[in-house]
Amino acid sequence: MGSFEAATKRQVSPYNDEHLTLDFTRQAVALDAERIVLTRKEYDLLALLVQHAGEIIPRHALLMQVWGYGADIRTRTLDVHVRRLRKKLGGYADQYIETIFGIGYRFQPFHAPRFYQAQSVNPVIALSA
Repeated sequence: MGSFEAATKRQVSPYNDEHLTLDFTRQAVALDAERIVLTRKEYDLLALLVQHAGEIIPRHALLMQVWGYGADIRTRTLDVHVRRLRKKLGGYADQYIETIFGIGYRFQPFHAPRFYQAQSVNPVIALSA
């Protein structure tokens, strides 16, 4: 079992943030305390992403772990399932599931920094002459 697979199997403590809760033992998902009904594959995909929060997971790894597809399989299954998950996550979808174009997907916990934002050390001050 590779390190990716081992990491996927070991986490059993629930995931909780301000809006989303995943109970890995009961395979239950709630958004703002309302249970979300997911298909088996939608749950498996979301659980895998959440268990590796902050990590970019390549498409081929997601296809292998969730569907058992090898690298040579060309399919839109992953994209369809991500689209369905985003629909069920509603207004929080873009915060939680980030597309890394050409690579894969990443789950970001709510309010996690998503992009590097340069902080101005010297504020610009307009002076009139």
